Amino acid sequence: MAKEKTIFFCTNCGYESPKWLGKCPGCANWNTLVEEKFTKKSSKSTSWVKSARNASKPLKIKEINKDDTPRFSSGLGELDRVLGGGIVPGSVTLVAGEPGIGKSTLMLQLTLHLGKPSLYVTGEESAQQVRMRADRLSENLPDTVSILADTNLESISQHIENETPSLVILDSIQILQSVAIESAPGSVSQVRHCTAALIAIAKAKNVPVFLIGHITKEGSIAGPKVLEHMVDAVLQFEGDRHLSYRMLRTVKNRFGSTSELGIYEMRENGLREVTNPSEILITQREGDTSGVAIAASLEGNRTLLVEIQALVSSAAYGTPQRTPTGFDNRRLNMLLAVLEKRGGFRLGLQDVFLNIAGGIRVEDPAVDLAVCVATVSSLEEIAIPATSCFAAEVGLGGELRAVNRLENRISEAQKLGFKQIFCSKFGMRDADPGKYKIQVIPVGHINDVFGHLFG
Repeated sequence: MAKEKTIFFCTNCGYESPKWLGKCPGCANWNTLVEEKFTKKSSKSTSWVKSARNASKPLKIKEINKDDTPRFSSGLGELDRVLGGGIVPGSVTLVAGEPGIGKSTLMLQLTLHLGKPSLYVTGEESAQQVRMRADRLSENLPDTVSILADTNLESISQHIENETPSLVILDSIQILQSVAIESAPGSVSQVRHCTAALIAIAKAKNVPVFLIGHITKEGSIAGPKVLEHMVDAVLQFEGDRHLSYRMLRTVKNRFGSTSELGIYEMRENGLREVTNPSEILITQREGDTSGVAIAASLEGNRTLLVEIQALVSSAAYGTPQRTPTGFDNRRLNMLLAVLEKRGGFRLGLQDVFLNIAGGIRVEDPAVDLAVCVATVSSLEEIAIPATSCFAAEVGLGGELRAVNRLENRISEAQKLGFKQIFCSKFGMRDADPGKYKIQVIPVGHINDVFGHLFG
């Protein structure tokens, strides 16, 4: 009988230590080592992992064909966009999100629309529950989807070996358990061992694998941080469970861009792809309202027009509040300081609340001007024309800095019926205002914008 051992694992980098340490020697983080008791066994059932490490020969870089790993479509346009153009054979993708956000629904829709043999492994639900969800998502179920209700890694690997599917989905990685490691499912050692084994299977069989992962209360992916470094791509499924819209973001992608965004709408029959997100991110309202401005933002290759809502009121409790939703708090404080120093607006004793409509989070600096304009509009109680939008970064001197791909932003604003767009005059070298029907207003300072809007 093997002797039970106690080892401390770092949840951030996976460092192993025979005793507890306050500071991890691997990543220098404090209080990240957790205790685990397990017994390592020599199991013959892991021979497929050893076979995956077959001998390979080095190749000259000119001899390598760059088209050796062609992508294939998932059948879902938004998912293909986020993955960088489609699914890469042999890749391992981690799909993370809060419980109930729709991860399992999205992955089941993937298998139903793929049109190729796929294996859906469920460890948290029974096969009957998955069938009930599939009936809600599709009226005609394909014959290419197989459901396996199992949590044993060795058993799952044997099914993959026998059936050779074109796609494997595991729901979820935190529930898998290997007989080679005697510790609880979801522990650092189990998650790391199971992920490494599945990566070996994916590379050996050239089959793409999607792993569903959960999010902790702190907002990070459950399990060791090293899990994110092991996989090829990490997709974050975000959104408010009380709202109908969901955002699929690329956190990591070895085969494409890491700034892509896919938008879905949750309905009774599953997730519907939103092909024109600008229409849902702009609130339909009657008349002009103060504190509302439209920003032309970029998410990867997609241009989005988002609505910036600001509310400025007198601080009733002494200390002014700065509460942004969907926007960086430190950047908001910087923009408020610029408005007070360079624009002369007294905001030191005002509460400022900022909201990005639609539940989306924006990190594009091109929304700076819209944030400033919405804040001043609420402070002065002067409405901004609903036909105006903004695309410029604000510097510490109040100057408006150029943003990339300005022509795409102008075209999107014109397509949605806006009459004028304010942008930095320093970014007009590559844009020709004469070829647009929309009025392009180049400005150099935030005070110039306020002069146009408020007189």
